[in-house]
Amino acid sequence: MKSFIEYGKVTNFPLQNIPFGVCEINGERRICTALGSYVIDLKMLEELGYFDEIMNKNGKLFSYGVLNHFLSLGRVISRTARKILQELFDEKNPLLRDNAEHREKCIHHMNNVKMLMPILIGDYTDFYSSREHATNVGEMFRGKENALMPNWLHLPIAYHGRSSSIIMSGKEVRRPKGQTRPDPDKPPVFGPCRQLDFELEMGFFVGTGNPLGESISVDEAEEHIFGMVIVNDWSARDIQSWEYQPLGPFLAKNFATSISPWIVTLDALEPFRTEGPKFEKELLPYLHTKGNPTFDIKLEVGIKSEKMTEPAIVCRSNYKNLYYNMRQHLAHHTVNGCNTRPGDLMASGTISGSTKDSRGSMLELTWRGTEPLTLPTGEERKFIEDGDTVIMSAYCENKEYRIGFGEVKTKIIP
Repeated sequence: MKSFIEYGKVTNFPLQNIPFGVCEINGERRICTALGSYVIDLKMLEELGYFDEIMNKNGKLFSYGVLNHFLSLGRVISRTARKILQELFDEKNPLLRDNAEHREKCIHHMNNVKMLMPILIGDYTDFYSSREHATNVGEMFRGKENALMPNWLHLPIAYHGRSSSIIMSGKEVRRPKGQTRPDPDKPPVFGPCRQLDFELEMGFFVGTGNPLGESISVDEAEEHIFGMVIVNDWSARDIQSWEYQPLGPFLAKNFATSISPWIVTLDALEPFRTEGPKFEKELLPYLHTKGNPTFDIKLEVGIKSEKMTEPAIVCRSNYKNLYYNMRQHLAHHTVNGCNTRPGDLMASGTISGSTKDSRGSMLELTWRGTEPLTLPTGEERKFIEDGDTVIMSAYCENKEYRIGFGEVKTKIIP
């Protein structure tokens, strides 16, 4: 597949990708896709009649300020829309290629648009699905013998997050304040978090969802999943260590969660399917998955201090490291009859690997601050400091093309 819009081989957004997002064009929210360095206005394409074949049965697809309605139509419709776009922008198709007036109306350079939150997110759930991450954290706080809790190898652990504080890449995060207890022999104190941390995660958006009282099986789970984004689920470690017992994360997690602007569909990721880790314990039947249930998605984290011009890469991990996969996440989430809705976000939890440089948080990279990182400027980091910018990126790649997610970039302010 090649497009009449030119782009380099290493672009995140070739014709094989066709992600979905929302941007601001001339002061208006517009649903869009990306192709090379360009943003394509899908509402304008719809108004010009390019989606008539599926609009006749389903009504308008892109004439809204968010993607929730499009998600609710299901994967058959999103798959068809992608196919129409791939054919429309093919280098051999003259329909749009030779129509200068239409091209001018719908094609905009990325530098000239502002990316916006693509989804009205109703609910947010954060899983804890990396065995390496769970083991590292457990070892720090409970010792090697009790690193994993007894239930961890039997089900995907999760907690309900706060959807109101999910923010777009580029929006600054203010350092949170709260209670901490730095000295276990003294009463708690109040003040700014001193152990601010990133968490390298991926998340998926629910498409069609399920009614209350019904569940989604692992075999049908992917038909209810629209696509994926990068997630940085910020964590205030010192606040968390004091507050989390017995009910888990609260103020340490609900102050901000950053996501990337482009939603990459599962159809775009299909060529990069792979096996996940082998399960140590026999899982209950409702969690059994067939085939290749996960994806080979390369992940990177960079930190840029105010003294630096380029970020230093501190972590390289991979989505396939996760012990539990997205099919299991959705099946487990709904097995009790919990309903999900179009646009619900479910994150993977921190994605760590078996090597030190693949640990997906500062807590692990610096082993709770005892082994500080040294940046190229000579600055040391135990955790994230004011003025630091954290940049996460993700992509799949073969010999022919790259399927990229772009990045989620966030600066910490005092």
